[in-house]
Amino acid sequence: MTQTVTASYGSIDKAANAFDELVSEGFPREKLFLDKEASEVKVIVPEASQPEAEEILNRHEPGEIRARPYEAP
Repeated sequence: MTQTVTASYGSIDKAANAFDELVSEGFPREKLFLDKEASEVKVIVPEASQPEAEEILNRHEPGEIRARPYEAP
C-alpha cells in the first residue's frame, strides 16, 4: 500500500532542507511536495520505503510526522 507521509516544521528552512535531502537520497521529485505556507513536506512512498523517508524527515526536527494511506486525486 502507498502512504503519504507529512512532516510539519517550525520554519520553511527546515522543511526545505528535508525536501532537499529526500531528493539527494533518490526519492523521485514527482512524489515530493513542499508546502511553503505551512512549512510542510509531503512524500508519497510505498510502505517498504516509509521508514527511510521518516528517518530522513526526522533528521530535520519536525514538530509532527503523520502518515495515512495515499488517495489518488
